[in-house]
Amino acid sequence: MYLCTISDRATTGQLICGHRRFSCQLGRSGLSALKFEGDGATPVGSWPLLAVYYRADRVARPKTRLPVKIIRRDDGWCDDPQDRNYNRPVTLPFPASAEKLWRDDHAYDLLVVLDYNFSRRSMNRGSAIFLHLVHDDARPTAGCLAFAEKDLRQILRRLVPAEKIKI
Repeated sequence: MYLCTISDRATTGQLICGHRRFSCQLGRSGLSALKFEGDGATPVGSWPLLAVYYRADRVARPKTRLPVKIIRRDDGWCDDPQDRNYNRPVTLPFPASAEKLWRDDHAYDLLVVLDYNFSRRSMNRGSAIFLHLVHDDARPTAGCLAFAEKDLRQILRRLVPAEKIKI
């Protein structure tokens, strides 16, 4: 199991794996055990890792034992708590609110889907909680954990299916 701890600033942390520590950005609202859609918090808990997505036009395929999918231009993630596809991958355009996975910035060039509110979904408890690349300006996330690309690649090489991240 990987353990994420916060630093003295609520929006930065470290993912600890054995003797390795990887710096990360957390949600703009810090951590929360009572996450809800749009609150900007990173959810506290122990979350399995489901799949890796990457932009094949920008980055190399990651070395990992997790399932890997290439991000397409029409890939999205539903973030509308009123829609039956809430917190699910969708094809864009989509009639309800959905986040684009094919972004102009580099944050989603490489991402890992966490099993937060996915397998056991509860409406309005938060969606699209990923491990992804840090924003170019190193700002906090909207609730995800963000890493430098070299660090996320090292983490992915170590992960095995059914492994969890504890926040």
